[in-house]
Amino acid sequence: MQIKMRTLSAAVLSAVILLSAAGCGKKKVAAAPPPPPPAATPAPPQPAPPPPAAPGARIDSFAVEPTSIQRGQSATLRWSVANATGVSIDQGVGTVQATGSQQVSPNNSTTYTLTATGTLGATRSVTLNVNAPPPPPPPPPAPRVTISSADMLGQEAQDALFDYDMSDIRADAQKVLTADADLLKRIFAADPTFNVMIEGHADERGSAEYNLGLGDRRATTARDYLVMLGVPANRLSTISYGKEKPVCTDANETCYQRNRRAHLVPAR
Repeated sequence: MQIKMRTLSAAVLSAVILLSAAGCGKKKVAAAPPPPPPAATPAPPQPAPPPPAAPGARIDSFAVEPTSIQRGQSATLRWSVANATGVSIDQGVGTVQATGSQQVSPNNSTTYTLTATGTLGATRSVTLNVNAPPPPPPPPPAPRVTISSADMLGQEAQDALFDYDMSDIRADAQKVLTADADLLKRIFAADPTFNVMIEGHADERGSAEYNLGLGDRRATTARDYLVMLGVPANRLSTISYGKEKPVCTDANETCYQRNRRAHLVPAR
């Protein structure tokens, strides 16, 4: 057994020696050098930057002072513009300098537009409000004229005229008494203490006694007609003067006609 073990060890040792000898007999191969770096490619030249663009027109300010006026007043446009080749304002103002002011006085509310021309144009608008002037104040009320009932009767009442020796109400007297009735109603409504007397008159022909009776009939007939038209009977009284109080003394028919009458006066 020992002989076998020795034989195996000798064999192993021999093999190791042989392998070592074989390794020592080979040459070591050198590593290949790295390839040279590629040649640098020069960068293309950069184009020159474009020249700066000319600045556009600029409106620094455009205003109207004041912004509201009464018709007939004036306001002022003010403006300031830069970098413009031309400046104009519409509504009839026209071409203006880059900086300036101008008074305007339109009749109605108006919008003004400023236009600045150049490489780039610009516009701006302002509005001026125009107010119509207030209407004039109404005139002060006229002082109230107070007229007495007696004055009103004297100014507006008319005489009813009669034919010769007659007391009938003729057509023209009817129109007169109708107007008198309206007047009396107004006076009585405004003045409850006022009363009216109806005088009966005659022309100078005939006796005094006869004409007193004729005048009485004329006054009574006129009173009855007024009452028929709605005048309160208790506000009316009558009296006859016959031919004692003529309004005309000429001896002709025109004068006689004026004296044949029923006449209204304030009652005493």
